[in-house]
Order: sequence, then C-alpha cells, then structure tokens
Amino acid sequence: MFDFHLSKRENVALLGDREIITHGLQTQVWSDLYHRCMMMRWPVFFLMVGVAFLLLNLLFGTLYTLGAHPIANLYPTGFWGAFFFSVETIATVGYGDMHPQSVYGHVIATIEIFTGMMSIALITGVMFARFSRPHARIMFSHNPVIRPVDGQMMLMMRAANARQNVIVDASARLRIIRQERSVEGLQIRRIHDLTLVRHQHPMFVLSWTLMHVIDESSPLFGMTPEDLARTDCMLVLSLDGTDETTTQTMRSRQSYNHELIRWQYAYADLLYTDATGQTHVDYSRMNEIRPLAVAEQPTG
Repeated sequence: MFDFHLSKRENVALLGDREIITHGLQTQVWSDLYHRCMMMRWPVFFLMVGVAFLLLNLLFGTLYTLGAHPIANLYPTGFWGAFFFSVETIATVGYGDMHPQSVYGHVIATIEIFTGMMSIALITGVMFARFSRPHARIMFSHNPVIRPVDGQMMLMMRAANARQNVIVDASARLRIIRQERSVEGLQIRRIHDLTLVRHQHPMFVLSWTLMHVIDESSPLFGMTPEDLARTDCMLVLSLDGTDETTTQTMRSRQSYNHELIRWQYAYADLLYTDATGQTHVDYSRMNEIRPLAVAEQPTG
C-alpha cells in the first residue's frame, strides 16, 4: 500500500476560540478520510460526492472509448454515449438498451460494477453515520462571572438545554488551564480541576447554573484579573448526559479565555412569573449580565 504525502505545511488548530498555527505535520491524501467526511458541512459533503461520481464516470467513459465497439446500441455515439452507459452501469440501473458486446466491454463493466457497489456502500455508511450522530443543543453563557454568594467568592457560569427534552443524569466538569513555573524554572501548561458545588443534574431540561467556590482549596484562590492574564488562564467546561429520547450520550464543551471572565457581575434571571401565575423562561437573557451593584438594586 502506497502512502502519498503532501509537503509539510501550516495547519490551524482551534483551542477554544483561539487559533494556533501548527507546523511540521505531513498530510496524507487518504489519511482520516472518514473523519473529514464526518466533520465537513452537508453542502460540502454532497459536493464532494457529486464530484467523485462525475470523475468516476468520466474515467470509465474514457476507458470504454478505448475499446473497439465495446458497447452495443451506443447512443449518442462517441464519448458521451460511453459516459451515459457508465452512469447506468455504476448505478447498477441497467436499462437494457445499451450493453457490453465485447470481452473488453464486459471486463470494464465488471470493474465498474464492483467500484459502484463499493462506492454506494461506503457513501451509504457515511450518510447514516452523519444522520445518526447525536448533536447536543446546549447553550452556554458568553461570560463567566465571579461574585460573592453566601459570604464566599463564587465562579459562576450557566448552561441551557435548547432542545428542551430531558437529558438524564447530566454531569459537568470544569477545569482551568494555565501557565505555571516549576521549582526548577520550567514553564509548564498545567490543568487543574475546579470542584463544582453540584456537578450532576438528574433531569437537565431548562437551565443549569454551575458554581465553583473560590476558597483556600481552589486553584483560583487569591488570584486577580491581572494574575489570570499573566498565567494565560482558560476555563474549559464540559457537559455530558443521556438523551432520554434517543438514549444516546450527549456531549458538549465550552471554553472561556480569561478576558471573558467578569468580576463582580451577576446574571439576569431567566425565570419569571406573569400576572396569571404562569412561569416563563426567557432564553434571550441567557447572556445578560449586570454590574453587581446595579443587579442588586430593586427593579420595582
């Protein structure tokens, strides 16, 4: 098996909302083809399949024209008749008016039928995998906030289930990634777990406010906004659970650079009750934050 390599080139990796350019990787033409098919957008995927279908038929149409009258009742005559016969053959349609009439034609048709069967099987598999892949519709607030709650400083962020079905036994994990220096002076990018007040939710349907207490055991204890900037801190929040409708595992992730953290701010309430006593959830206020002094003023 031959590996065809492209020249070494720059690639862009995403770390949260930050673009990082990587160097020195060799890209293989056929490496991770399945992964690429799964990650590309639907219009690009259909375009790729259409281009592959066209190129295969152009190839086999050309091969048919190299033989001495390999196709009976060829219409239209010449290359385009061979091209349309190739389309019928690779799709295993077989209308019957055009058919191979020489050994050469039968050999090319056999190869093309095998190629068509394999291609249809592969494309069908990828199509099913793309359609059946679970997608979590989890909304995350744009900004984490740090504010006092019950006399303790608290890091807070919130999430919402935009699909509004039940995600059973949802669990959350919060981590901080930052630059640190070892006792030997080695610069290291370390990951620390941030313990959440509640890291599990039995039925995640509407919204979920996640909180981390900044006490003596917290990696954030004693840090200021300047400290977060100096150590290039980034928060990574991940959620997973089981979709009650499909019984599939749902996963979603959000990252926050230190610039997005708002100190002494509060989230606007999502829930309110109207005059009739009906409870409402206003997701348009998902990202609404106010300075703590303003947020604590009575609204009248």
